[in-house]
Amino acid sequence: MSTSDCYKSDTCKEAYCIERSSVCYKTADCNYDYCVDPATDEYQKMTVEGTDSTAPKETALIRRLGFLDRFLVVWILLAMIIGVIIGVFAPNVQESFETVQFGSVSVPIAIGLLVMMYPVLCKIQYERLHIILQDRKIWIQILVSIVINWIIGPIIMTALAWACLPDLPGFRTGVVMVGLARCIAMVLIWNTLSGGDADYCAILVAINSILQIALFSPYAMFFINIVPSWFGAPQDTAINVDIWPVAQSVLIYLGIPLVAGFITRFSLRWLKGDKWYNETFLPHFGPLALVGLIYTIIVMFANQGHHIIDNIGSVFRVAVPLFCYFIIMFFIPFFVLKMVFHFPYELVVTQSFTAGSNNFELAIAVAVGTYGINSEQALAATIGPLIEVPVLVILVYVTLYFKKKLNWKKNHPDVESVRHDVASVDASEKCCSKQ
Repeated sequence: MSTSDCYKSDTCKEAYCIERSSVCYKTADCNYDYCVDPATDEYQKMTVEGTDSTAPKETALIRRLGFLDRFLVVWILLAMIIGVIIGVFAPNVQESFETVQFGSVSVPIAIGLLVMMYPVLCKIQYERLHIILQDRKIWIQILVSIVINWIIGPIIMTALAWACLPDLPGFRTGVVMVGLARCIAMVLIWNTLSGGDADYCAILVAINSILQIALFSPYAMFFINIVPSWFGAPQDTAINVDIWPVAQSVLIYLGIPLVAGFITRFSLRWLKGDKWYNETFLPHFGPLALVGLIYTIIVMFANQGHHIIDNIGSVFRVAVPLFCYFIIMFFIPFFVLKMVFHFPYELVVTQSFTAGSNNFELAIAVAVGTYGINSEQALAATIGPLIEVPVLVILVYVTLYFKKKLNWKKNHPDVESVRHDVASVDASEKCCSKQ
């Protein structure tokens, strides 16, 4: 082992390189995880039949998450309660929040969203994305995501809004707008907590961002104006969504932290090395994302606390289609991709959380800009994340339970071919760099 950094596995029949400081490395053909024994140079398999080392038990994973992650539900519930109390007993807080805006959203909320996104985007392996995208099979999965997010999702939300809120057109419009705004931000957090594929999630987020700029405006016109007219309902002449506000939202809440994460990852890895970046920097910097999430929830609830109390009956009615939507949109891809297509766990949860999440900051910004801060549409859009966040936190625990209980197919061809290419390229690059 001391004379070479490259090892050949009789099982894999290929050479792979590892860092001198580590005895563990990943391969593509042997269920990924193996260790090199320092004394014998033999490969020690880290998994046994029926047990997957890359899929730790639910309790072990939650224990590994740390103090903030482990009690995330508690912190979110406390944040919601604190936010409502602030909103009710500090009636001027909304005016204070709206004094300074950044991209049609109040600065306190904007700060929280940016802080929430930055650490997550530091974890994306940008250096591998071009390899993943070279495989045509990954585009099949991307097509599945587009169909779920941009065809099935808006139809389901519109149907639920009309079924649950036929006599509340203002709230109904706000709910539909939530369904049209596909998630480009918080899905990265849910995907990380549930153990999804971070690189694949980053690809879906990028694609949804581009499609959001192009499709949100025509989708809003279609589902809010044209579809109701088919059933004899009056058209909402107020809706007139320009492309620029949508593009601005994407550039601010995804573009800024994306650039920051990209620069941080490559600069610190170049200065300090991969080992320090992955084992020292990320574990200490990563929890800042959850701090940003909790802070954002407090600000959102404080901003709408008095509206929630004053319209508590309508709030509960609006919560019904939203709750049903998040559950339906999560479990449709979860069980279809698991039972029919036999996707591995990492891709199933990534697809499910991408489908079940929404870009609430865009929905709120467009609703406020179109109808006003005190409108029913804006209140309905604000209720969206108030329902979405606790529901998806619970679904994180549900996915971890299913990860343990269900039999997940490990070697799905759509994934293995890509992983094999990535591992092979990494190995050749490391070997060449050592010579």
